[in-house]
Amino acid sequence: MTLTGLLNARRRPLVMGIVNVTPDSFSDGGQYNGLDAAVAHAHQLIADGADVLDIGGESTRPGSDPVSAEEEIARVVPVIEAVRALWDGVISIDTMKPQVARAAVAAGATVWNDVTGLGFDADSPATAAELGVDVILMHMKGEPKTMQDAPAYEDVTAEVMAHLAACAEVAVDAGVDPDRIWLDPGIGFAKTTAHNLRLTADLPVLCSLGYPVLYGASRKRMIAEIDPSATDAADRLGGTLALHLEAVRLGADMVRVHDVREMVQALKVQAALWSCGEAL
Repeated sequence: MTLTGLLNARRRPLVMGIVNVTPDSFSDGGQYNGLDAAVAHAHQLIADGADVLDIGGESTRPGSDPVSAEEEIARVVPVIEAVRALWDGVISIDTMKPQVARAAVAAGATVWNDVTGLGFDADSPATAAELGVDVILMHMKGEPKTMQDAPAYEDVTAEVMAHLAACAEVAVDAGVDPDRIWLDPGIGFAKTTAHNLRLTADLPVLCSLGYPVLYGASRKRMIAEIDPSATDAADRLGGTLALHLEAVRLGADMVRVHDVREMVQALKVQAALWSCGEAL
């Protein structure tokens, strides 16, 4: 099933659970860096209510170093195969490399989530079209190693919107089905807290492009900059829920989070409030 098909079937925003098979991700680096731990975590996220699992083998946190395609494949493919053997739900590969996307899809992934909007490699758009999977195009300036050094925009919303529209156009021109394209404003990727807040408030503008929107601010540094007591990423649940509930209110169709159970519960309560208790 496509992401849009799943969205229509659920008739509510989708929840994407994060599975980082990495030693250095900003929130849970090393915690699930191994087949057994990663698969167990994936199954817990499914039990907690995740609609989609996003499996990644390369950290894109600010200051992170790249890894080879071979290393990334070695990290993610066994996890995807193991999860796919026991679950028929939607699995996303979080990678910027077409070689990794190809291997992940062969292993059972059905979504390519690319932080570079298919811009990292010249072969990426054609590969996405060939694979025939859903693609999530995210906005990022520069590369993870240096993206937070001094991010600057004249008009962050206009620039992000124009960039994503251009990425979508390139994908469609390469043969990607427009109904399989999702957009992500890239909260925390080459953006200050002020940029992130502005993009969140302006989500209806991004939604006006006509593509479904993914929003991901889970445990990100902006929360600690708003609440300095949240120095540890694990202490940012409150801010995570607040940001994602607002994003959904403003039109986001899917949220990407570490804390799936809490997010699912928050969305249920939000839906009940919107329907004045009819959902109960």
